[in-house]
Order: sequence, then structure tokens, then C-alpha cells
Amino acid sequence: MSQTINKSAKDIVNDALGRVPAISAEDALALATSPAHVFVDLRDGKEQARTGVIKGAVSSSRGMMEFHICPESPAHKPEFNQDKTYVFYCASGGRSAMAALVAIEMGLSPILNMSGGVGAWKSAGGALV
Repeated sequence: MSQTINKSAKDIVNDALGRVPAISAEDALALATSPAHVFVDLRDGKEQARTGVIKGAVSSSRGMMEFHICPESPAHKPEFNQDKTYVFYCASGGRSAMAALVAIEMGLSPILNMSGGVGAWKSAGGALV
């Protein structure tokens, strides 16, 4: 018997994109060195190694993010326990929107999703290290 999928991945991404505040890559460029903002890279290590990351960004793959945020987790990252605005990004903005929605549900805030992800960041002239 085959499964009946009631909601597509595209539906889930679109729902998250509609519910999470967004920022353009152009506007995010001005925040990259701001002490009031933390950039969070939700891509996996292979993607980060292939293209680089935004300087100073916290690496938190989509599969580990909840554990990195949770202060009770042995994998907790203290970067998630700051009174700052978090700018989530991935390759194109879909995974980071889904991750941001979960992070908001966990209580992390404020969070912005960088529209277009790394691709838009590079197109806007942003550097990766």
C-alpha cells in the first residue's frame, strides 16, 4: 500500500516563508558586521565547505538546529543564548525558513530569514569565507 502525502514539501516551505519575517540579501549585507545580529548557516558541512560561509556565522545544520538552540541539550551552542536578532540562511531560503519557524516555536526571537540564501548573498556582492 502506498502512502498518501497530504502536504508537499513545497507547501511546507511556502507556509514557513509566509510566517517568518524576511530580509533581503542586500539589506542583510549591512548587518553582517553588526554586534546586534547573529547569522546562522543551516546548510550541512559539505555545502559550507564547497561554497564557504558568511564570516562569523554560526554553523547549525538543519538536522541539529533544535539541539543547538535548546539549553538543556548537550549539543547546545551558547551563540543561541544571546539577546540578539538571528538571521537564518541556507542555499536558497527554503530550509532556513522552515528552521526559523521551528526556532520561533521553540522561543528563539527575533529571527529573520534571508531571502534567496547564499545565492542571493553572492549576487548582492556578499563575501563568503
